[in-house]
Amino acid sequence: MTEQLFTILAALPHRLGDVVTRWSREAGEKLALVDPGGAWTYRDLERCVKETADWLASARVRPGDRVMIVSENCRAFAALFFGTLEIEAIPVPLNARLSARELSVIQQHCGARRVVYTVSASPYAFEHAKGVGAVMETVSDMGALGLGPLDETSTTDPVESDPVEAVGAIVYTSGTTGNPKGVMLTHRNLLFSSWVSVQVRSITSEDRLLGILSMAHATGLSIQFLGSLIIGASLYLIPRFDPMKVRTVLEKERLTVLYGVPFLFTQFLEYAKLRGIKSLHFPDLRLMSSSGAPLLPSVQVAVEELFGLPLHNGYGVTECSPVISVTRVGAPRRSGSAGPIYPWVEAKLMGQDQREVPDGEVGEVWVRGPNVMKGYYRAAEETAKVINAEGWFNTRDLARMEDGNLFIVGRTKELIIRFGFNVYPVEVEGVLNMFPGVARSAVIGRSVEDTGEQEIIAFIQLAADCRATTSELAKYAAQHLAPYKRPTKIHILSELPTTLSGKVMKDQLAKLLSKETTMA
Repeated sequence: MTEQLFTILAALPHRLGDVVTRWSREAGEKLALVDPGGAWTYRDLERCVKETADWLASARVRPGDRVMIVSENCRAFAALFFGTLEIEAIPVPLNARLSARELSVIQQHCGARRVVYTVSASPYAFEHAKGVGAVMETVSDMGALGLGPLDETSTTDPVESDPVEAVGAIVYTSGTTGNPKGVMLTHRNLLFSSWVSVQVRSITSEDRLLGILSMAHATGLSIQFLGSLIIGASLYLIPRFDPMKVRTVLEKERLTVLYGVPFLFTQFLEYAKLRGIKSLHFPDLRLMSSSGAPLLPSVQVAVEELFGLPLHNGYGVTECSPVISVTRVGAPRRSGSAGPIYPWVEAKLMGQDQREVPDGEVGEVWVRGPNVMKGYYRAAEETAKVINAEGWFNTRDLARMEDGNLFIVGRTKELIIRFGFNVYPVEVEGVLNMFPGVARSAVIGRSVEDTGEQEIIAFIQLAADCRATTSELAKYAAQHLAPYKRPTKIHILSELPTTLSGKVMKDQLAKLLSKETTMA
């Protein structure tokens, strides 16, 4: 650790909750969070956090317990997140749009003592709460919350006294094995990443940010949510993207910063095209940034022409809290580049011979720094596979470095990027295979021209006596998968191509996509 990095880490708040306390004391009447239901100052936020902590403790949540927060973007999420940390429990933020099955799998994996649903702010959370018989309670200024049944069998984790090691959040991401992986991000991980993000983007306490990225995911949690609060800025939360609503908020609230995923920006392009709009001018908007999926140069150019502003870009993974590289404000940018490596983070590109590759050559991205996760929750073996003894994390993504800029050339094998979210085919296949009469399935991604997005294509081989239709299969997938994980198209084949060992040859399926008219 360099002396400069040591000085930076020493100057950071010790715990995540300290950012709320600091700004409540220094600028208590400053606007902190706004959502469709109202607004909180930093003093309001601190008060609600304390009241929420008392409520959770009265609900028999103990230090070291895990608390699942099933929510969409809203003020209640913030109070629950910090309130959980206040009593030294661990928040597990989850998008309310996940299916009941997905939530159940994660609950079993993390052994959550309680599940809390932000029912007033999210119809999806309300349905989930109703489905498990949650008790509806009104807490502080958050409106109604759904309190799920107490898990008496839940055990506590040891409480770390050192924030360097204490887990600040467990963020779930699907694993390549189809099993959920809980990424343990420490207080230091999240504070470092959020603090550096405001430095490289020149965010100040005077900024007003749009909060459209889901706070159940690493970028929305670390860069958007905590990044706004750590600098004392104001965050305007929107639970679901709608171009007309976002446009109205940008104009009315005179927002200065817009974070999004490529899908959001392509939707803005479609909105402008349908309405015959040549330009969208927001006088106060000064920064736009895209993350979560590869940004096509054609999309970048079109968005920049529409907004009249540069569209910045970055690259990261949940395990790195999540940013690894990002383009710099005011610095020259390379088309197609994810920018230079994050300050005070080390990165190297390794070849198949486990040696670093020179500039211009493709290698696997390895990262080391204060942003690298503590590990996967209850998965020591999985952690050991990706973090070596020297602290280097293997992203298993392929990239090349040119003139100090990182260019991502390939994602983890078979990974699909859909609406900015990671989708692992094996998880979708696992659901499809549970349908009665499905002999086997295979899922692959297909790029959608000029969008940077991918479609999810499923191939199904039915048992000899099964007569299921694609509509029935699609309905089943909709019941068991989050919207962004559901197959865009389903093809039923008489037999899937396999190797002699029985492994499905997905490269052959990809070739079939160009001949869809010949498929059964």
